[in-house]
Amino acid sequence: MDNIREALLYEKIEKNRVRCNLCFKKCIIKENEHGFCGVRKNIDGKLYTEIYGLASSVAMDPIEKKPLFHFFPGSKVLSLGTWGCNLRCAHCQNWEISYEKYSDKIIDNSNFLSPESLIDLAKKYNSKGIAFTYNEPTIWFEYTLDIFKIAKSIGLYTVYVTNGTITSEGLHMISPYLDAFRVDIKAFYENSFKKITGVKNINSILERTIEAKRIGMHIEVVTNVIPTVNDSRKEMDELSKWIFENLGLKTPWHVTRFYPYQQFSYIEPTPIKTLEIIRDIGESNGLKFIYVGNVFGHPYENTYCPNCKSLVIKREGYNIKEYNIINRRCKFCGEDLNIVD
Repeated sequence: MDNIREALLYEKIEKNRVRCNLCFKKCIIKENEHGFCGVRKNIDGKLYTEIYGLASSVAMDPIEKKPLFHFFPGSKVLSLGTWGCNLRCAHCQNWEISYEKYSDKIIDNSNFLSPESLIDLAKKYNSKGIAFTYNEPTIWFEYTLDIFKIAKSIGLYTVYVTNGTITSEGLHMISPYLDAFRVDIKAFYENSFKKITGVKNINSILERTIEAKRIGMHIEVVTNVIPTVNDSRKEMDELSKWIFENLGLKTPWHVTRFYPYQQFSYIEPTPIKTLEIIRDIGESNGLKFIYVGNVFGHPYENTYCPNCKSLVIKREGYNIKEYNIINRRCKFCGEDLNIVD
């Protein structure tokens, strides 16, 4: 079957088992069993991906939907996801695809897209790039790598919307072909991270994000602020300081409103005031571009010049209504705005 390919980044170990070296879990997988993600299987002592080319979702999206606010603003990007995930977030919005394990149901509900056919689709709709999103792209690694190699050769930009759990080995393998690393830093404390994802090891995600920055990828951070889980002023203060010190003062940080869902259905939506307080905390710690997300029409979904305070990008939802940037700089004072275009 075209969707079953030998995996990259694994090693054979004793008793016909394999160790997957793709994400921070590094699953040890017995013969005829799957890793945690549910889509990588040990077959006769070799690791295979079972979802190569199997798309659960395909759409042309505004790049702002990812959200990426400083990366090709106003462009449309061919966006796609597959099945499975290496986390089980308690409030996952896309659980219908992320919680699935490989089965006939996946085959029956997928579009098989060869790398060539996906690139043709991008050309047909005049996409400026390709974004792997909707579920964790790391588990689709072999396919995303093949796509990105072609995409970069014809001038398309490339995006991972990721939970940041890829290993250093995986990040370096894909890094020549990956432009933007839009990472969810779901919490800064281990106990908060475990409440959300079911596992610990936030440090691995922080380390990979620093590594992506050093490699030269464009970084934007999203933190979905969940009342009573990760919304303490102390935790957000420490996270904003970490972003400033490790990613840079002009790294965009999106603090987004939580809405009740799944296992967190009992939690009330994030008060807008909480998001504004966190924004103020981040600003006091030196960050220049902090956005309030999931609040339509909020003034801090716009971009303001950190030097002259002028409105440089006015947004309405995912649409750009005003654009006062010339050569990546503020039209009014010339300040560098950390824009990639």
